[in-house]
Amino acid sequence: MDAKVFDKSRLPSRRVTEGPSRAPHRSYLYAMGLTSEQIHQPLVGVATCWNEAAPCNISLMRQAQAVKKGVSSANGTPREFTTITVTDGIAMGHQGMKASLVSREVIADSVELTMRGHCYDAMVGMAGCDKSLPGMMMSMVRLNVPSIFIYGGSILPGTFKGRPVTVQDLFEAVGQHSIGEMSDEDLDELEKVACPSAGACGAQFTANTMATVSEAIGLALPYSAGAPAPYEIRDRFCMAAGEKIMELIARNIRPRDIVTREALENAATVVAASGGSTNAGLHLPAIAHECGIDFDLRDVCEIFKRTPYIADLKPGGKYVAKDMFEVGGIPLLMKALLDGGHMHGDCMTVTGRTIAENMEHVAWNDDQDVIYPVSNPITSTGGVVGLEGNLAPEGAIVKVAGLSHQQFSGPARCFDSEEEAFEAVNNKAYEEGDVIVIRYEGPKGGPGMREMLQTTAALYGQGMGDKVALITDGRFSGATRGFCIGHVGPEAAVGGPIGLLRDGDMIDLDAVEGSIHVRLSKEELAERAKSWTERETDFTSGAIWKYAQTVGSAKYGAITHPGGKKEKQAYVDM
Repeated sequence: MDAKVFDKSRLPSRRVTEGPSRAPHRSYLYAMGLTSEQIHQPLVGVATCWNEAAPCNISLMRQAQAVKKGVSSANGTPREFTTITVTDGIAMGHQGMKASLVSREVIADSVELTMRGHCYDAMVGMAGCDKSLPGMMMSMVRLNVPSIFIYGGSILPGTFKGRPVTVQDLFEAVGQHSIGEMSDEDLDELEKVACPSAGACGAQFTANTMATVSEAIGLALPYSAGAPAPYEIRDRFCMAAGEKIMELIARNIRPRDIVTREALENAATVVAASGGSTNAGLHLPAIAHECGIDFDLRDVCEIFKRTPYIADLKPGGKYVAKDMFEVGGIPLLMKALLDGGHMHGDCMTVTGRTIAENMEHVAWNDDQDVIYPVSNPITSTGGVVGLEGNLAPEGAIVKVAGLSHQQFSGPARCFDSEEEAFEAVNNKAYEEGDVIVIRYEGPKGGPGMREMLQTTAALYGQGMGDKVALITDGRFSGATRGFCIGHVGPEAAVGGPIGLLRDGDMIDLDAVEGSIHVRLSKEELAERAKSWTERETDFTSGAIWKYAQTVGSAKYGAITHPGGKKEKQAYVDM
């Protein structure tokens, strides 16, 4: 593309590269080896979540170099920078998980500040693990500079005794080991083979769910989110993203042109159709909030309710992300939904074309059973559903993909932290038929809304996954399976009904009807509320304390600032 098509007078970087008064600014750029030509081209931020914390992000540094080559080849000047991530697989099951959801806000904030401070004109954002994906997409729509999202790719499945395994099998193996059904030697072998490559968890957990969202919402190039991290084709997608971002600058196509109400509905549709993570019910409202669009948990659940479940992916199904990519990828899933009348085809994407135009040449693949036709779904309603009732007036969410029984009634067994619950499960200090309640783990009460995979996986490993239910004002991992209900709101920390429960209270759960009730009258709940007192968090300083002061309800995405509705001017227009 000819650099002459770029008019620097309308781009943010003019503030640091143009005119005599910016000579000091330019001197810093010359100090890094840039030429005069490069300085006066558009400056493109290449933001990555690279780190050495986990395999999810380890390949992002290499992939970023391919993005930068693409930018340079199209007469742009790439400027690479990094931000944090907290990897849930390592943060899981201890106090470190309180940092996970907080990291989503830190990622969005730090990318915003880097872009603002250096006046970059556009952005290619690269992420690998759970919260880094929505965090990066939130920064894109917040800044509203031309942007493309790149997923780092999924991990390859491991092999244990001749069968494919993921990290989910390892978490559940801990439960099997606790009841003597797995030996020390087998557990040791499994932990060494479960994660054999770079990449994020391979099944339709949170990372792959939000990667699927990135294509459906229009911020990622078609097929780019499905290729596993070790596949060399990832470099081609990265190079193409670098080239394409320059076209978006020239055409002034911005994230808020792409992320509309209809695009958010498309995103929720692919989550339900793929049996994706319940965490999407938190992240989609947060992305919408950045745009100033009203789209909360109830709206997400309405989409879930009418969407067929058609992708047979773990943890509820048989396959992993690699398998779906190799039979046609996310576009095959989207094509099936589009042809079935479940997606808005006229939504703009980063290709500069609409969803329908992108899908025009995607052909159905009869030689596969990863994705089912809409006319013959795995189930007629989505793999994730919403619940409401007197125990969750603001709503709650449950993954039903692979769940054989979708109604449950039983007595409450209450715990005020995940540690208490896990200890009881590990010691088998619960009964078949119990509804295990984990509370004071919400966004404000945690603080940080931890995931409960350690506890749910232990239950499954003990063979009790379908014999008890679990509800929490915290979250669940995308790897969680069983009758596990999260995001119960209002949370206990603000006096929600979940905080008023007592051991033995009878709870009725119905994922078919979408209801969650405790057998207590309004009067009984009101009487208990009189004696409820607010609890002081253990975090009285630092980033997690700061988060607790501003975070809102899970219903609206656990957001921490007023969002697009309150802004007077987006960064790109200043």
